[in-house]
Amino acid sequence: MKRFVPLFLLVIFGGCSGDQSNNEVVRYTIGAGTPLGVVANQLEELNVIGSATRFKAYARMTGRQRAIQMGVYDLPLNSSSGTILRMLTSGAVATNRLVIPEGLMAREISALVAHIGIAPADFMTAIEDSALRADLEIPGPNLEGYLYPSTYDVPVGASADDLVRQMTREFQNQWREEWTTRAADLGFTRYEVVTFASIVEGEVMYRPDGPVVSSLYHNRLNRGMRLQADPTVIFAMGVRRTLFERDYQYQSPYNTYLIDGLPPGPIGQPSAASIDATLNPRETDFLFMVADTTGKHIFSRTLREHNTHVAELREIWARQRRSSARR
Repeated sequence: MKRFVPLFLLVIFGGCSGDQSNNEVVRYTIGAGTPLGVVANQLEELNVIGSATRFKAYARMTGRQRAIQMGVYDLPLNSSSGTILRMLTSGAVATNRLVIPEGLMAREISALVAHIGIAPADFMTAIEDSALRADLEIPGPNLEGYLYPSTYDVPVGASADDLVRQMTREFQNQWREEWTTRAADLGFTRYEVVTFASIVEGEVMYRPDGPVVSSLYHNRLNRGMRLQADPTVIFAMGVRRTLFERDYQYQSPYNTYLIDGLPPGPIGQPSAASIDATLNPRETDFLFMVADTTGKHIFSRTLREHNTHVAELREIWARQRRSSARR
């Protein structure tokens, strides 16, 4: 009979003195099909449990001898059989903390997870996998917009597919049923809502501005005006920086300075607040906006009013530069 041997990884966290405290843990990996006896013996050798015999007896007595789950675990040293068995049968695997801020593009998330070693380098491949996208029932050429910005506890050893599923599952959890009804009232598909919301997310630094920014873009769409949203240019170019005049002519179906209506898909990951703002815009007749020195927006109804605000802000910025130069 073939004997299953687990992938065995030992990492001690905490002090290395002989007097081990309960704050110390050992990282232990259980492979698929590892027999109970092998697990018990190794846990005893690692001083996680006091007796392999008692551990096996307790597992059989409670009927959980076949319920141990494969995975990577951080197990406290000198623990009871009950404590360890609960951890191994509940799947309480070791995790890494991953924080995804609102508005990141998928390529930025991919670079982040690769940099901190949370998931393999094929994260972008998973995002663009048509079979995975079909399984998740998400439209579009990739999963841009559906990698919900949140804080995740990612199991150690998770694959790129695992992480993508975790993030898109959180998107589904955050989606509210009333949003589906509201989207239908506005004549939007959910994909269009996510696309619209990703633009709102990209524009808004001061959260209360969200419903007003949404209103402005709704007003532009309703009047047949182009959105002319800077975040769409940044997405098209794939670089986050201050835009120059020539950048607004960058040829891309995502550049809303050159196309009518919404871009063909999301340009980042919107938060629930931006989705809600998209579907519940404030009642305004604003058509123009410019961000002030604090990140808040100044809104205008006419181009003349907007140009006045821009000129005033440029003068403020010029004074600030002169003041800084004199220091």
